Amino acid sequence: MQEIRNVAIIAHVDHGKTTLVDKMLMAGKLFKDHQDVGELIMDSNDLERERGITILSKNVSVMWKGVKINIIDTPGHSDFGGEVERVLNMADGVLLLVDAFEGPMPQTRFVLQKAISLGLKPIVVINKVDKPNCRPEEVHEDVFDLMFSLDATENQLDFPSVYGSAKENWMSTDWKKKTDNIEAVFDAILEHIPSPEYNKGTPQLQITSLDHSKYLGRIAIGRLHRGELKVNQDVSLVKRDGSIARTRIKELNVFDGLGRSKVEQVSCGELCALIGIENFDIGDTIADFENPEPLEPIAIDEPTMSMLFTINNSPFFGKDGKYVTSRHIKERLDKELEKNLALRVEETDSADAWNVYGRGVLHLSVLIETMRREGYELQVGQPRVIIKEELGEKLEPVEDLTIDLPEEHSGKAIEMVTQRKGELTSMEKKGERVHLEFNIPSRGIIGLRSNMLTATQGEAIMAHRFIEFQPWKGDIEKRINGSLIVIESGTSIAYGMDKLQDRGKFFIAPQEDVYMGQVIGENNREGDLTINVTKAKKMSNMRSSGADDKVKLAPPIRFSLEEALEYIQGDEYVEVTPSSIRLRKILLLEHERKRATK
Repeated sequence: MQEIRNVAIIAHVDHGKTTLVDKMLMAGKLFKDHQDVGELIMDSNDLERERGITILSKNVSVMWKGVKINIIDTPGHSDFGGEVERVLNMADGVLLLVDAFEGPMPQTRFVLQKAISLGLKPIVVINKVDKPNCRPEEVHEDVFDLMFSLDATENQLDFPSVYGSAKENWMSTDWKKKTDNIEAVFDAILEHIPSPEYNKGTPQLQITSLDHSKYLGRIAIGRLHRGELKVNQDVSLVKRDGSIARTRIKELNVFDGLGRSKVEQVSCGELCALIGIENFDIGDTIADFENPEPLEPIAIDEPTMSMLFTINNSPFFGKDGKYVTSRHIKERLDKELEKNLALRVEETDSADAWNVYGRGVLHLSVLIETMRREGYELQVGQPRVIIKEELGEKLEPVEDLTIDLPEEHSGKAIEMVTQRKGELTSMEKKGERVHLEFNIPSRGIIGLRSNMLTATQGEAIMAHRFIEFQPWKGDIEKRINGSLIVIESGTSIAYGMDKLQDRGKFFIAPQEDVYMGQVIGENNREGDLTINVTKAKKMSNMRSSGADDKVKLAPPIRFSLEEALEYIQGDEYVEVTPSSIRLRKILLLEHERKRATK
């Protein structure tokens, strides 16, 4: 039987996890010497590369000194907690990657908490020790304190540490001694992470993730907890509700390098993919045909936020998207539900709209961004937090928010968060920067990031994670300024916009097509204002239409998808198409809006 180690890599967003995996793949000689593979090999999806975050967990395997190491890459962001929870079920130990300057961050804490509660042994890798003013020894103590506060066992607290720089391709057990390779990481894995125990008995495999192939359909991926599986073996599929379906395994694959290879049989402890199983869900168990014994299903954190998804019915619908009908959007959401665990979709009274529940604005905006890249057009309403009722009391989700920023801006940041019902729980000075921690309702975080970056001149580093549902904290002040709304469809003209500059800030440039009811700017005052930006300068017998003062326009404000979702008010939609993001009023006609306010 081959020796195996199953390791999950966990880290905060941007602490160098994907870079370390790249270097491990290089060291494991997965590529021929002449192959040019580029960087960020594991972040294969365009969105992951652009944002520099891991969204989907993936598996690869590397051979080292005759031992097969299965590396499981996990997302660092707590909005993708649904991914994290099930991935850790496949591992026997974790590599905890920490930045040598920043130390453990809230998202690290979120994933580490899950790993410690499952009893996994951590190896701490302190990365980026080549940074100026890094503090590896203090960070090491911070990690120990964090694990202690998460109720780690003595065995877990006695963790080995490796220091180095994944970017410069070296790791060592002493940060002052620079080496020329990352063998120290592999040696630590072989020494400290246990190989899977061999459990005799009937087979048990929990499906923890899935893949999809055009030719083979859905593929179940999981770790074999007990016994052995063979090709063409008859097995039972035990669902969450206890019902049992009989099925047969048509093909078995194990992870081999970046791909998968076919095998005839799989032994206990190995990660494998099963082909030919139908109608399964994540968390189901593949068990013995005659006397099936299910494993406990995975508990998944509940969604905290919802958005209304609806078809695009603006005057510009269908101009640049391929999929615009309600059937297309419904099919796409159903497909997403198959692999996105923390997502829920509910029907509404209308056949063209759905309530989509997720773990946060980022979780839902990644789905919207993926859909628009695939050619979908849709409209999305304002994000809303989920409110529960227990014993007649209103409960809302509360999050742990940390802000890291220069000392001179700390007063402004505290003021902004307390206005949104946040409570300061700790304040710590680290060099010239201050580390603030708050408890804040989830709805207070919507729209906070862009305001915070403006107030701190782009210096603030924010991170948040869901804690629990707590009693309702009271009303929060909303955006006061109204919107500038187009009164007449046409093309925006610089001459018309120039005369309206003192009314507010624009989100569009001249020569853009606009339609009636579109939101094209922010009013300087309260309340909405309808304006005409399609007005051209007429010629008179005194002068030509061209000769006059030069028009000077301030550059327009451009929103990213998240900023647009956080900016809109309750009576507005974000219209998302493959080539543009527009804001609009739900009711396009002014007299309808007036009637609705009465």
